[in-house]
Amino acid sequence: QVQLVESGGGLVQAGGSLRLSCAASGIIFTITSMGWYRQAPGKQRELVATITSAGSINYADSVKGRFTISRGNGKNTVFLQMNSLKPEDTAVYYCNAGTYYGARRAYWGQGTQVTVSS
Repeated sequence: QVQLVESGGGLVQAGGSLRLSCAASGIIFTITSMGWYRQAPGKQRELVATITSAGSINYADSVKGRFTISRGNGKNTVFLQMNSLKPEDTAVYYCNAGTYYGARRAYWGQGTQVTVSS
């Protein structure tokens, strides 16, 4: 089992910045990737950014050049620096961890609200 705890959401004006953090605990040696997804009201959950244990990074086109994903030194923490925020970035942001320990599993955090006002 892997537990994920997010922090850092909040309310910000358009053009502002926020930094999300996610800390993993449990059998963290099984983690192969971590990332962020978001879900706006009435919409499906979508990928924002992911980073693998090897350091490969993937961003959604909508956030490229504005958001930066990174890992902490212990590699069980992932951050999402969000700059130049837009109202359309408003959503609940979920931390995700992909693991492999005989089989692949995905774990989710509880979510943190990000609201960008115009």
